[in-house]
Amino acid sequence: MIKLFKVKEKQREQAENENGKPPVKKQSAGELRLHKDISELNLPKTCSISFPNGKDNLMNFEVTIRPDEGYYTGGTFTFSFSISPMYPHEAPKVKCKTKVYHPNIDLEGNVCLNILREDWKPVLNINTIIYGLYHLFTEPNHEDPLNHDAAAVLRDNPKMFESNVRRAMHGGYVGQTYFTRCM
Repeated sequence: MIKLFKVKEKQREQAENENGKPPVKKQSAGELRLHKDISELNLPKTCSISFPNGKDNLMNFEVTIRPDEGYYTGGTFTFSFSISPMYPHEAPKVKCKTKVYHPNIDLEGNVCLNILREDWKPVLNINTIIYGLYHLFTEPNHEDPLNHDAAAVLRDNPKMFESNVRRAMHGGYVGQTYFTRCM
């Protein structure tokens, strides 16, 4: 039965090629939804999106956030998005490519954002995630940390936290960890 479908598909492709048309690549439901999400993006002026692998590969892209308020003002932070063909039923995989001193982003770039985990719902979209990431920079949350050291400093000594963030963003050590400049 499976071979019958493959034979039919090859016959269809051959017929299309004989007509002078290039074979049509079928898009998954995830690709179609992502295309819609991207076409409807309404990003804040502090955020931008790029496609390092070209516009033909929508399933992998980068978002750059430049916060204009809060502890991280003036920094530039890049996130990679990897979208599954099961999107929107499966949340995108998001990683921070910029090493950052942040309670909700660990040193490997993993992001602690509830809508990327347990609170993901198919009605959410890429725009919602980008606004969520932006919110992490304007209002870091010490109550749900990935970087427990940064969370403790934010909770117990906000002035010291601000100093650590500045040192990290200017390129320097916070404790034993070196951060490259991201300003």
